[in-house]
Order: sequence, then structure tokens, then C-alpha cells
Amino acid sequence: MKTLIAKIRLYLPLFKSLQTALLTITGVAGFMSARCPVTHWTQMAGLLASLILAVGGSTVINMWFDHDIDRVMDRTHHRPLAQRSIPLNHALYLGLLTSAAGVGLGLLLSPLYGAVLFAGIFFDAVVYTIWLKRRTCWSIVWGGIAGGMPILAGRALGLGALDGIGALLSLSVLFWIPTHMLTFSLKYAADYRAARIPTFPSTYGEAVTRKAVAFSSIAASLLMLSAALLTGVQRGYLHLLGLLSGALMVLAFLALVRPSNRLNFGLFKYASAYMLAAMILLAL
Repeated sequence: MKTLIAKIRLYLPLFKSLQTALLTITGVAGFMSARCPVTHWTQMAGLLASLILAVGGSTVINMWFDHDIDRVMDRTHHRPLAQRSIPLNHALYLGLLTSAAGVGLGLLLSPLYGAVLFAGIFFDAVVYTIWLKRRTCWSIVWGGIAGGMPILAGRALGLGALDGIGALLSLSVLFWIPTHMLTFSLKYAADYRAARIPTFPSTYGEAVTRKAVAFSSIAASLLMLSAALLTGVQRGYLHLLGLLSGALMVLAFLALVRPSNRLNFGLFKYASAYMLAAMILLAL
């Protein structure tokens, strides 16, 4: 039993539990936004399981491929694969099997839902991580597209189709993700230089990167607010979301006119909390 617990503790960081949890929450929020008149518990259980497996599996593949650059970055050198405490082939098999299980379960729930889950894994693991991350700073766009797939998939499962509101929700997440990626590329610029990963700060400079973070935050809040209006979120929740969105836009504006590392990191922190709150309000 102790050996099993030790194994779980060793392998669990490969799934980046906080990231996987947040993206899973976006998928559930997308499903709930469809306002299904009847939702069986088995469908909700299948939704949760397939999202966790698909998102988590894709993350493991990402960690497997990036083990070499993780080893040279101070922020990530402690990760299990960078420390060589887990065999690389074990991590790859785990990522592939977990991803396949998530897509397979998704296809059983709905062919369209499963297809969108697969698209998210493909954009994240293949296009973003393997193909573009080490070639161009614009890889973050594809990382954002991948991050927007869970909420699009959840809404597609609830509706049985893709629609404009799902696209707005997906775009909102797409624009939120650069606030994370670009802020980290500013804060850990030396790490990315050591790993030879092209970033916005190294390509366009810090000033342009700070503006990109601010504009991305504003776009994410406007898109989320528009989607909430169209889905018919209750008035009280809508007012609260409006206040939270307004605060995000004010903070982004301040980051534009009075740029600083502290303010930009504060914007990133608030944007993350904002996205979580927006998902909860969208689901209510």
C-alpha cells in the first residue's frame, strides 16, 4: 500500500493538477451553459471523467516532450522527468493511454464531443508543444486554442451541436491563456533564454509583451461577458460578472499606463481568479 501511495505521489505532478482542474471546470461550465432541461448523473460523471483524462493525458505528453528544457529551467528543474525519477517511456505511455481513454469515453457520450476533445489534445500536444513551442513565440496562440477546447466540448455535449456562444466562450479562454503564458515569460525570462525558447519578451520586448497581456485580459473579459449575456445568465449573477469584468479591465488599463512587474503579476493573478469566478457564475 505504501508503495502504491509513493507511486501516485511520484506520477501525480505529471498531470499538473491545478491546470487540469481549471480546464475541467471550464468544460463543466460550458456544459452547464447549455441549460440542459434534463441531466443524468451518468452523463455528468462521464463528462468529468473524460475531461480529466483528456486534459491530464495531454499535459503528461507535454511534460514528456519538454523534459529536456525543464531540466535547464530553474522554475521546472524539480519536475519528475527533469529529475529522471520516472522513465521517459513510462510517462509517454501514461500520457497516450490517458488521452486515448478520455477521447474514447468522450466518443461514447457524443461523437461531436469526443472529436472536440481530440482536437484539443492535438492542438496542445502536437501543434503547440511538439511543432511550434521551440520555433516561434506565436505558439501561444495554439496553446490558447487548445485551452479553449474543453469549454467548447462541454457546450457541444450539452447542445448536441457547435454554436456561436460556444465559440465566444472558447475565445474568452483563448485570450485568457496569454495572460498566464506571457506573464511567466516576463517573470522567468532568464529561464526561457537558457532553454532557447522564443518568447514575446525576447522577440518584441517587454513593453509590447505587457501591452499584449493587458489587451488579452480586456478581450477575455468582453468575450466572457458577451457569452454570459447570450446564454441568459440570471440578472444578479450577470451584474456580478459585469463588476468583476470591469475590475479586470481597469486593472488591465492601469497595467498599460503604469507598467510594472508587480502590477502585471497582479493582473495575471486577478485574471486567473476572474476566469474561475466566471465559470462558476456561468454554470449557476
